[in-house]
Formats: sequence, C-alpha cells, structure tokens
Amino acid sequence: MIQTITDIYLPRQAKVEQIVVENSQISTFVLAFSDQQFNEAFRYQPGQFMMVSMPHCGEAPISISSTPTRPGTIHLSVRRAGHLTAAMHELKPGDTIGLRGPFGRPFPMEQLRNQDLLFVAGGIGLAPLRAVINACLDQRERFGSLTVLYGSRTPSDIAFQADHAQWRQQGVTCRLTVDAAEAGWDGPVGLVTGLLDGLTPELNRSIALICGPPLMFRAVLNRLSAMGFSDEQVLTTMERHMKCGVGVCRHCHMDGKLACVDGPVFSLAELRHLKIMELAD
Repeated sequence: MIQTITDIYLPRQAKVEQIVVENSQISTFVLAFSDQQFNEAFRYQPGQFMMVSMPHCGEAPISISSTPTRPGTIHLSVRRAGHLTAAMHELKPGDTIGLRGPFGRPFPMEQLRNQDLLFVAGGIGLAPLRAVINACLDQRERFGSLTVLYGSRTPSDIAFQADHAQWRQQGVTCRLTVDAAEAGWDGPVGLVTGLLDGLTPELNRSIALICGPPLMFRAVLNRLSAMGFSDEQVLTTMERHMKCGVGVCRHCHMDGKLACVDGPVFSLAELRHLKIMELAD
C-alpha cells in the first residue's frame, strides 16, 4: 500500500472487533479500520508494526501479530506495560483506537522460502513471530519444517495457547517450557534454551527467528552459535521506544541505524556490526 506524506502522520480510526485474552497481562485485539474501503485495501508484511494511539494516552509502536495472508482484520497482541497499553486493556468490542502504519522493515519472507525455520520466543516475543508462522502455514508448500520453542514464567502465563494447539495439528513441532511449574503442569521446567537440547537442524537449509527479553535473547544467541548457526542465519526484531515510526525524530537511533525504518527486523550479522549493548556477552 502506497501512503502519502499526510497519511503517515494521520491516525486512522479502527474498531475493536474482538478481544482474545491470552493471559493476565497479554490480550490480542482484532481490529478493522472504520473506513471500509481503506480496510479492504490495507496490506502489510510480517514483522512490521503499527503506531497505536488513544486520546490522552499518547502513542506507541505495537508489532502486528496477524498474517497478511488473512486480510480483513489486523491483530495487535499487547502486554500491559504502561499508560497506553493499560488503557487498551480496558477497551471493549466496538470501541475505537487510532492506527498509523504499517511501518518498518519486515521479515524477508523470500529469503525464508525452502528453509527449515526455527522460532524461539519468550513471553510477548511470540507476537511478531506468530505473523511469520501463520504466513508460512498459509503457503505451506513454500517452506520447510517449522519448529516453535516458547518459554513463559508459569503455565498460566503461556500466551497464544490456541495457536500452539492449531500449529501442532498442522504439523508444527511446538515445545513449551516454564520457569516455575503449577499444579497440573507436566511439561519442561527451565530456560527456553533447554528446548534446544537434542535438536539437530540441517544447517545448510535452516534459519532461526528469535524474539524475547534481553537475557533470553543473549542466551539463545550463544546456544545457536554453538549449534553452528551463522550470524546470517539468525533473524530477530529489536524493540526501541519509537516516537514517529518513520525515521524523522531519530529517537530510536541505534549506532547509525534507526529501528523504525532500518528495522525492526535485523539479522544477527547486522546487529553485531552495530555493536549494540544487547549482544554483549
């Protein structure tokens, strides 16, 4: 979709069609633009984000967690973390919010074709990867095997449970772990890196996509390197507090790059070149 200069600064009204409660802190908002013609023409790519606004609550970037292969609505999975996101968690179906976008460099879906894909996520980090996973499943013949490793604090905190069940039915290998077990949990307990044990990917045709909190991020990078993944075979999304989303304010500056336009998707090779703090051992 081609946007004019006016469009990129002007939020469009979108209505909450449905709210899926993922856990006590994360909900997925299913949205449709109030302008039906615009809604039907709206397009985006996995890995891009929207700038979300509400009156008197400001504006913030939120990753798109739905897939462009299923047009008509857009999903934003939101963790309660601040003033705006707390206000969003008070929304009800029929309420409206403001959206600008889509913005950012997406995941290179053509580069992923014919590759075995390993997704490693923690908490809300599965949201942007969810868009890629579902896009791959909707075009299954274009991609190799799909493996999802996901960690959360407790079983009650596991987000996207309906997706995990559906992905398994569609042949995706899904492995879950928690930091602390609860009654009835008989799965693994420990760091998400433990789920990498026993995996023997074909490195000549594999790409890893990771997203999660910094400590998990660094630990997973070390394990992937030990397994033989090159920096070019690892993709991730970088979170920065973006103000404009379009590269004007430079608030999301990263050692010569801007997260909003040069990212948020980067290869590990690109991040090492930037020498950013998240990659420090």
